[in-house]
Amino acid sequence: MASQPGTSSSRSPGHSSGPSVTARSTSDPILRNALRYTISAREYATLHKYVISRSRALKRRAPTVDAVQKMMDGTPQPQPRGRTQSLHKGDKRKGKGEGKGKEGDGADAVAVGGADDYNARAIRHSIRVFIATGALMKLWEVASARLLGKKKDVSSAAQKKQPLYKSETLRLSLSLSTILLMYRLLFRFFTRLRVHLLDQSAAPFRLRNPATATTLTSSYAPAVGASLAGLALGIYPSRKLRVTIALYTIFRALEFGWNCTEDNGMVWGWEKGLDGKPDRKKTRPSWWGSWMLQPLAFGQLMHALVFDKDCFPPFYANLIFSNSSTYLHSKPEVYPSGLKWPQASEIVDSMGQMARLGWPAFISPTLFPTKEEILPATLTAISPVTSGAHPLITSLSCATLHPSDPSCSRTFLTFWLHSFPPITRLMLLAYSAMLLPRLRTLYHFPLSTLRKVLSGGLRLATFVTGTMATAWSSICFFQAWFPRSFMPTQRFWLGGFLSGLWGVVLQGRQGSRGVFLSNAKFSVESLWKVGVKRRWWRAMRGGDVWVFVAALMVTGLVYERDAMAIKEGSWRKGISWARGEGWRDWGAEMEMEDEDEDEGGGR
Repeated sequence: MASQPGTSSSRSPGHSSGPSVTARSTSDPILRNALRYTISAREYATLHKYVISRSRALKRRAPTVDAVQKMMDGTPQPQPRGRTQSLHKGDKRKGKGEGKGKEGDGADAVAVGGADDYNARAIRHSIRVFIATGALMKLWEVASARLLGKKKDVSSAAQKKQPLYKSETLRLSLSLSTILLMYRLLFRFFTRLRVHLLDQSAAPFRLRNPATATTLTSSYAPAVGASLAGLALGIYPSRKLRVTIALYTIFRALEFGWNCTEDNGMVWGWEKGLDGKPDRKKTRPSWWGSWMLQPLAFGQLMHALVFDKDCFPPFYANLIFSNSSTYLHSKPEVYPSGLKWPQASEIVDSMGQMARLGWPAFISPTLFPTKEEILPATLTAISPVTSGAHPLITSLSCATLHPSDPSCSRTFLTFWLHSFPPITRLMLLAYSAMLLPRLRTLYHFPLSTLRKVLSGGLRLATFVTGTMATAWSSICFFQAWFPRSFMPTQRFWLGGFLSGLWGVVLQGRQGSRGVFLSNAKFSVESLWKVGVKRRWWRAMRGGDVWVFVAALMVTGLVYERDAMAIKEGSWRKGISWARGEGWRDWGAEMEMEDEDEDEGGGR
């Protein structure tokens, strides 16, 4: 029956005034499960306050807030202090009371709020990840088509309707949502299993299987077991995006692992106090930093740019080619339109051919017009550039890179004058865009914020310009000082190594670590592709998936061992949310509690 017009939505489902739509609606299992897997009690209360209560029709038909609260497993329970890490740190405080340590050990240690079922919340969040990922992918397709000018493939093969299960958008959404769901379920399962094995009733099992019991009762067991959820990344087809996700996560995991070892004195050691015991951690040397990865990364990237351009990051190639007009000359305006002029990529390829030929000498067509073989057969593509080179140039590489100027040092300075201003504008625009989320800081501290933007943009522009200038000029430098047969091809790696030393300009600056690790990530990806191409190693099927699993495992271990080793608070909250512990920074909260306890004990 329909509800009576005078029924108030504030009445409880069991009100004595007779049956109501609210009571029957909340008893309907389909509606009850739909609500449980769609919205939380807190979100429904907000929705009811601002939307449902403002509509008389919705107010009569929708369940009340109290009814939905009871639907979500009854009244809210006091929120436990817990995470699994509570047990790990509670083991160190057994002398201060067992009750506090056990409070976070139980199966409800990973439940947040207690008024919502853990599994329902996990399914609800995974569904939202599925929908959000699909929406973002569709939005990216539209944005890239309109802003980046990407045109759709209109070929017959592309026009053929693709099955739904082969859709990359669907498979990416399904992959990420499955990872989240399986991670939460596995984390909860291993947490409960550990608690049950630690119970006194499981003592016979621990005695019969000591190795298995030690493994499963370890405080790190839930983090390791939950990392197997990363195998769901294999749902997404093996594409560049999947490799990028795996490399990004493993580099962040290694960064977290390094922070953990360094913060716990495992790298630099401890200084001994007056009693001969370790007193405080030794400080890190001032010259040490992630900038030291740049020489190795740029050495590999420079070598790949010349000899394996198909394994070089396209974004970096476009950045280098578009800002190296001093060395990679474009077609002159007075040059006949019917004649071919070498592109920047062809000029770079010619450098590799020169290295393979042992860096042949340059024979000037101006001085020897009757000479028939001016260039080797494999270098005829650059003849339009070298044919008008200055007669005083003796090196073929110099005749290719700076044909109109015989001075290598003057060309180096010219590169700085031509490339530094546009690169500086680009970097200042990038830094200004990063200010958008921090407009409040700009409003309250305009001068200091603008100073940081200018300083950061200038330093980053110096770093980018210096690396490119050093990489190109090193070719001329080695030609002048090295014999032709000495490291003919390896000198590109050496030139890239020298260019990476410019990383010291950004050492210790905010955001520099992300830049350095990003360059290292691209270098590792390029090196892997080069190794597969040259058959140094074989590409393991699904190897990127296992790398992603390893990244999840390392991140979980670090978070369990020392959550503050993950420096970004947003990352700590994200890991806590992925475990089903709520969007809270448990590491910072527990550290504050420990400091309060230490201060209280000192007083």
